Amino acid sequence: MGFKKLIVFTVILLFGLLPGVSQEPVFVRGDKIVHISIGMGSALYTGMNYKTSVPPLSIFPEYGIADELIGHGAVGVGPFVGYAAYKWDLVDFGWKYSNVILGGRGNFHYPLINDLDTYTGVMMGYNLTTVREFGSVLPGYEAEAAAKGFVWSWFVGARYEVMGNLSLTAELGYGISYLSVGMAWEL
Repeated sequence: MGFKKLIVFTVILLFGLLPGVSQEPVFVRGDKIVHISIGMGSALYTGMNYKTSVPPLSIFPEYGIADELIGHGAVGVGPFVGYAAYKWDLVDFGWKYSNVILGGRGNFHYPLINDLDTYTGVMMGYNLTTVREFGSVLPGYEAEAAAKGFVWSWFVGARYEVMGNLSLTAELGYGISYLSVGMAWEL
């Protein structure tokens, strides 16, 4: 069996079995939640001499638009705003990068564990990057905003209610941060 066929078979098998293993839904159509998070690690800047000035921060409201998908699955969508700042320096000169990411997020929630909202999703948006030079820049060195333009992310996450309408969240993925933790409020 080829690799592509194996992937397709695995996905079909997984989604075929999900209705039998799901728990009661935690997120449903009509739910309104506001998430805030702080991230660690990032795909925005990689390489030597990059240092985080402001860790990735994000806020995203989410609204449940569909539920009862593949058993107890639900879909939530909403806008995304993120900010991160980095510095690249070499001895006594360098550049400071500020990134504002504006986009939209879509999440597929599926209750795999009781009382835990588990989900996966994507974010697509635009990275507005500004660059500021500092120190005595050597000739031939020019600032580049390599991260500006279209950006996307994919992630898996979980939300656990700690009291009333307050939850703790964690996400792992690719994008503004590799790992983020935060809080969510159900409105």
